[in-house]
Amino acid sequence: MNRISSLPDVIPFPPASEQVRISRWKAGAIETGTDRVAVEVPVALSYNGVSHTVMLASPTDLDDFALGFSLTEGIIATPREMRDIEIQRAEKGVVVQMSIASERFETLKDRRRSMAGRTGCGLCGTDSLDQVVRPLPPVSATTRFTPEAIQRAAGEMGGWQVLQRETGATHAAAWFDSAGQIQCLREDVGRHNALDKLIGALARARTDFAGGAFLVTSRASYEMVQKSVAAGVGLLAAVSAPTAFAIERAEAWDLTLVGFVRPGSSVAYSRDWRLSQEEER
Repeated sequence: MNRISSLPDVIPFPPASEQVRISRWKAGAIETGTDRVAVEVPVALSYNGVSHTVMLASPTDLDDFALGFSLTEGIIATPREMRDIEIQRAEKGVVVQMSIASERFETLKDRRRSMAGRTGCGLCGTDSLDQVVRPLPPVSATTRFTPEAIQRAAGEMGGWQVLQRETGATHAAAWFDSAGQIQCLREDVGRHNALDKLIGALARARTDFAGGAFLVTSRASYEMVQKSVAAGVGLLAAVSAPTAFAIERAEAWDLTLVGFVRPGSSVAYSRDWRLSQEEER
């Protein structure tokens, strides 16, 4: 990647949180005051001058978000194919202008043409259903994690969640090592966005994804499983439940999926051999 830059803004760039006036009812009494709330803005993602999608996201770490989204959605295969990222403030949100390798842009244009003319519910018809599951290779990561290591990461996570402590309205995604030590964390109002931001940050740092695992503060949806597999981690842990489709794909892709990570407990749903220090039989 050659350059990541934020352009000078005529319109002030939105903060991660803002103060609002409130009326609070507590113990039968009403009092007025202020509170801090999370900010979410429309973020338009554009590739080589062509608008691709608009997401609602926290206006932080958008360079990480752009790179992570591009990788997990298969728009680029490696960070080197991202040539440039420019983040611009617009009247109604933020525009992220990306320049990607020409061959990847041609592939993206072909994908967009194949979806042209579809209307209605989004995933309708046999053709669109074929697009749901991306052809990803099984995870090859062999790093093992004890349940205690996952507990350690979960216990440490709150200390990293600055925006959540301030607003109570954001998700987080963390990457932790085999000892349960968090090495990187990103926050966003959207759970998918938080994971994309984390993946982008790790990719920019040239991190060996296979040496650690993901922990997310949400349920484990199919999309979270797919993004984890695309990144190359061997284990995804979530504080809430997985879906049946997420479990099915985690098993097929050889991903260890752990849910309901709570103090003193967790539940493994697939490929639990990574939760032992013993050799796989």
